[in-house]
Amino acid sequence: MEAYLDNAATTRVKDEVRDMIIKVMQEDYGNPSSKHTKGIKAESYIDDAREVIAGTLKCNAKNITFTSGGTEANNQALIGTAYANERRGKHIITTVIEHASVHEPLAFLESRGFEVTYIPVDAKGLIDMKALSDAVREDTILVSIMYVNNEIGSIQDIAAISALIKKLNKNIIFHVDAIQAYAKLRINPGKLGIDLMSVSGHKFHGPKGTGFLYHRDGIRVIPYIYGGGQESDLRSGTENVPGIAGLGVAAGLAYRNLSDNVSRMKEVKGYLTENVGKIDNVVINPVEHEDTAPHIISVSIEGVKSEVLLHALAADGVYVSSGSACSSNHPGLSGTLKAIGVADSLVDSTIRLSLCSETTMEEAEYAVEMLKKHIPVLRKFKRY
Repeated sequence: MEAYLDNAATTRVKDEVRDMIIKVMQEDYGNPSSKHTKGIKAESYIDDAREVIAGTLKCNAKNITFTSGGTEANNQALIGTAYANERRGKHIITTVIEHASVHEPLAFLESRGFEVTYIPVDAKGLIDMKALSDAVREDTILVSIMYVNNEIGSIQDIAAISALIKKLNKNIIFHVDAIQAYAKLRINPGKLGIDLMSVSGHKFHGPKGTGFLYHRDGIRVIPYIYGGGQESDLRSGTENVPGIAGLGVAAGLAYRNLSDNVSRMKEVKGYLTENVGKIDNVVINPVEHEDTAPHIISVSIEGVKSEVLLHALAADGVYVSSGSACSSNHPGLSGTLKAIGVADSLVDSTIRLSLCSETTMEEAEYAVEMLKKHIPVLRKFKRY
């Protein structure tokens, strides 16, 4: 049997998405910038996808710019906004638990003279609102805070955060990394007070290499890819029409069935949390985890290195992560577990189980069985 529990890293493309991609690649393959019928047809796929995605967010289609994924969307939002607004100030606020695709662009901006303040979080992974309040200054131009943490699933109160920073400085631009939140939560950027928001397609059964950046009317973002002026001059280059068409299908499917999808994930997550938590010397992070996202479970296992357990499980067809798939390329970059108080001895003994709407209870039961099989054996080897 196989149990794929690494859906926060990537998901299987839905059949309907696959069929759309193939159709566009083989039948409607025109360049969307061409003025003939093939090009016009290709452009219509982009327009349709933009409308579908805008519908899921209750915004206008013009507020959506397609990108190659969440990393590009984050870079575009942070670097493009910082340089577009540097005359007002060079101070940026973020948190200690952001993804590498936020921390790294901000590190780049720091090397170019911008100042970044990093806000701590509590044991639940929620930001310290007083620290945020104290950090806001007259020259603060940008605040970037992720909606759902990719390692532990903590959900930030985005509306409250936006209200606080706008009250203190109405000119601050609020960016939200919603890569693990989109298709798991209902998101209305207008009501939540979000100015910029990043999303990645392959996290919700869309194709890899697709994503988008939501930008509120009036927000200035300097493009960093120049050329043909596609995407309203914000992102030049011939659009990935098959990918964008597939992304639109995936977004439509995700939100058409959102309530049922979330209910199924919560049921499977509840089973996993309860039964994995019963294994000796195993801790679920954060300890108070009831209000976390429906698809992410962080598990610290005393006496077993995560990489060793990961490979042992994979040999039996159970696929999990030792943390964020992207942070594994940058050892030591993510401080999420340390930030919520996980003991140093457990940081390298933590795995992430992540679900999707297609994850079955049978997969969960098999995963628990394999964890119970491997953990005692690996602990025994560690003693020698």
